[in-house]
Amino acid sequence: MLWVVYGILGGTFDPPHIAHLAAAHAAYEQMGLDHVRLLPAREPWQKFDRGVTSPKHRLAMARLAAAEADYLVVDETEMHRRGPTYTIDTLESLEGDPVLILGSDSAIGIPSWHRAEDVLAMAKIAVVPRPTVSFEAVTAAIGDSYTPISMPTLDLSATEIRDHIRAGRSPGFLVPQSVLFYIDANDLYRKRDA
Repeated sequence: MLWVVYGILGGTFDPPHIAHLAAAHAAYEQMGLDHVRLLPAREPWQKFDRGVTSPKHRLAMARLAAAEADYLVVDETEMHRRGPTYTIDTLESLEGDPVLILGSDSAIGIPSWHRAEDVLAMAKIAVVPRPTVSFEAVTAAIGDSYTPISMPTLDLSATEIRDHIRAGRSPGFLVPQSVLFYIDANDLYRKRDA
């Protein structure tokens, strides 16, 4: 069996946006990855306090986003798992050499993750810059066991995009065109309970 080194970009993808794709691209190039897997979480344990869009819609949007580049694929592993989604469970189910791709804002939270030490031992970590959290803060949180990824800092979040849509504005150029069409066709994010 061919041994592959691949990236894992997990998230809620509610919706997937250009910052997700830019992070995947930068890590793909700089880490020499064979491909990058977009890994939508079915029940993200850190977001139980707010409703998330149905897994069906988030998976469909992740597939559309992955179609933007031939090195992007969707991994449905967490979509088929019931209950809280923990990164360590996913890592233990994977083969090859996974590289977790995280924003610096997520990376500083690793110590609070379920079995955080095992996560750090099982996967390489690639960290992309986020506007509110420096690489120095990441080092303070998890040591130097990560690779900083060089790319422009994109101050964009799915929460902001959802709020933008709820305010009656278009998310054009913030999400891939195919995702924009899907959001419109399925009337997503127009209401508070979407």
